[in-house]
Amino acid sequence: MLSEVYYLLRSKTDGRYLIARPNAEASGYLLLFNENFDALSYLNAHAAEVANHFAVESIPRTQVGNLLKRWGFDGIGLVTDPLLPKVEFLQHN
Repeated sequence: MLSEVYYLLRSKTDGRYLIARPNAEASGYLLLFNENFDALSYLNAHAAEVANHFAVESIPRTQVGNLLKRWGFDGIGLVTDPLLPKVEFLQHN
């Protein structure tokens, strides 16, 4: 389990990560995917016109907390179904 890897989407133009903002005041939730192809499916289903502006990156589970702190995200949004989409939001403490 410690070697679990997540996938995320990062803009090729400005280096920002794809996030979800459930409300305007939030700094956002980093969207994570269980598989590389889930991230690509999400882009193709919901943002096909800008899909080529993003790259898929992998991150070990052990580094997610550090990334959240560094970028100041509220937590993660784990995408469990990229086509609907179905997202489980988990707040970072």
